Amino acid sequence: MRLSTVKVPHKKNTANSVPERLPIPKEVTIPVSMHIGRPAEVVVKKGDEVKVGQLIAKASGYVSAPIHSSVSGTVKKIDEITMSVGSRVKAVVIETDSKQELFEGIKPPEARDFQSFTKVIGESGIVGLGGAGFPTFVKLNVTHLDLVDVVIINAAECEPYITSDTRTMLDKTEYIFKGIEAIKKYMGVKRFIIGVEDNKPECVKKLGEFITDGSVEIKTLPSRYPQGGEKVLVYNTIGKMVPKGGLPLDVGAIVINVTTMAFIGEYMETGIPLVEKCVTVDGSAVKEPKNVIAPIGTPLKELFEFSGGFKSEPKKVLYGGPMMGISVPNLDVPVLKMTNAAIAMDEKEAAPPKTTACINCGRCLNHCPLKLDPRAIAKAYALDSGEDLKKLCVDLCMECGCCSYVCPAKRPLVQTNKLAKTVLRNYMKKKEEDKNE
Repeated sequence: MRLSTVKVPHKKNTANSVPERLPIPKEVTIPVSMHIGRPAEVVVKKGDEVKVGQLIAKASGYVSAPIHSSVSGTVKKIDEITMSVGSRVKAVVIETDSKQELFEGIKPPEARDFQSFTKVIGESGIVGLGGAGFPTFVKLNVTHLDLVDVVIINAAECEPYITSDTRTMLDKTEYIFKGIEAIKKYMGVKRFIIGVEDNKPECVKKLGEFITDGSVEIKTLPSRYPQGGEKVLVYNTIGKMVPKGGLPLDVGAIVINVTTMAFIGEYMETGIPLVEKCVTVDGSAVKEPKNVIAPIGTPLKELFEFSGGFKSEPKKVLYGGPMMGISVPNLDVPVLKMTNAAIAMDEKEAAPPKTTACINCGRCLNHCPLKLDPRAIAKAYALDSGEDLKKLCVDLCMECGCCSYVCPAKRPLVQTNKLAKTVLRNYMKKKEEDKNE
């Protein structure tokens, strides 16, 4: 048995682009919701002086994450902004002083055992940097540590264009292994697998130079999409299928993005929380594609200006890659914790394909890694049938876009799946309300 994948263009134009540090912007806008779970609670006010790494919003629940200032300067206002998904969230707007003074309270964290280790990881503000944004300390805070057989480090980076994880593997290799050592020490995990696609031989070589014992293994994987999808990666590294609706822990695994792992290693050494990101700036409209290190909250327009501006008018700009990326409404939106790429497409690349009627070829079903049926989901969505959508398990869709990519009729199947999830949520909510009446 194998999980279905597709072959997509790599377009790794910036793989050899050593990250360049962006000049400090005049202003940053830092949303308090850059993670799965409850938004953080603002703890600063207009006029407050802040420094790099200072807490500006505290976690407001178990599944939440604190937010720290990425710059030194003055809080200009507490605003409300529209995120790319359409939600309105609070944001701390900071006018920078260009000094980048580090907050005085920053020091390497003190961890003595598993509980204190997960606590300091929670305080760092780290979330899954592969795009999901799930608070890392929640993932690591396992009730029974003996359930964890292996930590799988996701270094696949299978989306076209994106090379920020590639640069982590090449530029922060030491910290990846320091992160591994920390998890070994405080969680007692004895086995680690780094999953890397075979189109990154330089990364495989560099990672291999740091392996000193048999506890860490590099698994070279075919360059197929969505190789970095959590369930796909688990199956292709340890040969176990995550059960429907389950988690990797159900098969003894924890999956951590490679840049997240490097951050853990660096944070345990320096104590500097998550305040900046390496972002791949690329796309057919970009004049000088490159990797850019920018403070969280920096407007995307500054990243594009730093990359030479546009050689043609961008018709679509994405957070992330062309397969799973989210279109942004304008170039004022900020770099987020999960932002690994900013892709600007010209008119030709961004033009939506002409859609025709479904020919029932079954390619979407055959290429879905989770064996969902996008055709049936589309019909159930058209009928507004929450009951059928529940039976079809649309909530399991990871929105990888394989169905739309292989569809000869060019139907917007993944977009329909996203909308169908809303129908299902409303159906389940109504069902629960009726039950409680």
